Amino acid sequence: MERNNGNLIAFRPDIKVVDCTLRDGGLVNNFNFSDEFVKDLYRTNIKAGVDYMEFGYKASKEIFNKEDYGKWKFCEEEDIRAVVGNNDFDLKIAVMADVGRTDFKNDIMKKEDSVIDMVRTATYIHQIPAAIEMIQDAHNKGYETTVNIMAISKVREDELTKGLEILAECDVDAIYLVDSFGAFYPEQMRRLTDMYMEVAEKHGKKIGIHAHNNQQLAFANTIEAVTKGASYLDATVSGMGRGAGNCYMESLLAFLRNPRYNLVPVMDFVQKYILAEKEKGSIWGYDIPYLLTGVLNCHPSSAIRFTGDRRTDYSRFYQELLDHME
Repeated sequence: MERNNGNLIAFRPDIKVVDCTLRDGGLVNNFNFSDEFVKDLYRTNIKAGVDYMEFGYKASKEIFNKEDYGKWKFCEEEDIRAVVGNNDFDLKIAVMADVGRTDFKNDIMKKEDSVIDMVRTATYIHQIPAAIEMIQDAHNKGYETTVNIMAISKVREDELTKGLEILAECDVDAIYLVDSFGAFYPEQMRRLTDMYMEVAEKHGKKIGIHAHNNQQLAFANTIEAVTKGASYLDATVSGMGRGAGNCYMESLLAFLRNPRYNLVPVMDFVQKYILAEKEKGSIWGYDIPYLLTGVLNCHPSSAIRFTGDRRTDYSRFYQELLDHME
């Protein structure tokens, strides 16, 4: 398979932009988006030329209480259809299924009965056998499939290489490089994408990138992955996502040299909905606590608590993080 390397001004017809606002952004507000927000985001993605819209999770109702979350934690078929109808547009619909948190055999129906196009499986390195079972199930039901290996900044390189090889041998269409803690720098992203691409090319797979913005590098790292051959690019409107958030959709669409992408509808959506979302109290985006968890390569949960408690004693927080690493 010929590698689709590029540079900063290259046209890449293989690129697919994936909007993760409802799924990653849903972690900010427990998926409590208004119906108007979701319907307008769907229309915005169509107008903007976005390739995939991820509606949320296929979470198990045996594990998660439906009363505690908005509908996009569970992505029931009728709820998606209430927004998209039969989805008579080029935009494809995606959902995410976490290993161990999804009743995939019962809650993911056959593709012929669903408006969903792609099932994205999220796994940690030690869960790969279970992830493969889920991927095969989705593939056999007729879906496009991708897999996110999370928290790879904590994984030994030899273990990661072995995991990539095992995943690449199953019926997955794309394997995602995920910077869960926003810990990677562009030079590391280049080397990691090369590693992923080497495995992908051997097995005829695509590579995706899902970046977090703890060190204000989500956009830069996404660009680095693109130039090394990554095809599936995750972003959220105004970077909305857990903690420091993600690659900004506005930045990504402005960067891509492809006439099918249109930035204007996204800017209009930001004006109408994102500013109001922040006024309602939803908090995400770069801040010093997230910078510190990114630099120290640790989960942002402690920074989320720090921010929620309205603390500003940053040096003390830094020492607390260092103490936990000893």
